[in-house]
Amino acid sequence: MKFSGTDRYVATDELKLAVNAAITLERPLLIKGEPGTGKTLLAEEVARAIDAPLFTWHVKSTTKAQQGLYEYDAVSRLRDSQLGDARVQDVGNYIKRGKMWEAFASERRAVLLIDEIDKADIEFPNDLLLELDRMEFHVYETGETVRARHRPIIVITSNNEKELPDAFLRRCFFHYIAFPDRATLESIVAVHYPRIAQDLVARALEMFFELREVPGLKKKPSTSELIDWLKLLLADQIPAAALRERDVAKAIPPLYGALIKNEQDVQLLERLAFMHRRQNRS
Repeated sequence: MKFSGTDRYVATDELKLAVNAAITLERPLLIKGEPGTGKTLLAEEVARAIDAPLFTWHVKSTTKAQQGLYEYDAVSRLRDSQLGDARVQDVGNYIKRGKMWEAFASERRAVLLIDEIDKADIEFPNDLLLELDRMEFHVYETGETVRARHRPIIVITSNNEKELPDAFLRRCFFHYIAFPDRATLESIVAVHYPRIAQDLVARALEMFFELREVPGLKKKPSTSELIDWLKLLLADQIPAAALRERDVAKAIPPLYGALIKNEQDVQLLERLAFMHRRQNRS
């Protein structure tokens, strides 16, 4: 079982090596990188490449590890008992499976995505150590032990918003998705827009990298934002010449809302444009 990328996902040799190493070692693959570099999409494409079911657990700040295993709805059971519902005799009727349980119960080897694990409480990763190691957990309400039919391929993403515990990191195979170079970005663009004019791509990438290199920018535009920007340029039929002949004193690219996502960065670019105009007058 080897991952070699897909027709919809451009994976570097290092990323393919990391995925296959995690599969061989049967360890979770911990993926870090800038937002918008394709961390979540990787799990989807691994599942697609090996024809495996995908179970996605989107982690939030309020998410608890127990929710990935199962949840017991005691309130509904109490209400039903007061109404005389016969369902209360079987506690299993009030057990809701979590994403890890679904992946463990899958008849085929599944891919389990634990997305943005760093959003949760610092103890969240540690609370999953036993389940990730043994591939089993106990359901206290029913007394059963759930064991994985097939060890799932686990992909865990993190935006590096907080440090993860050492005990958790020891159990993972780690890979950092570096921001793509120009050649890789050209390949990614070609996957999304195979018929796009090459002169438009060339000039758009020049402006994109110029924007990322602006000192003091709070949020650099990402790969996914580049794809959105190109989509808008194509929709508005903006030619490469319009980008090439743009007044550099304006600083802000056309349709900048796809690339720049906060007012501080807009103000920074406006100040740079103002300084550029003053220098030209002096």
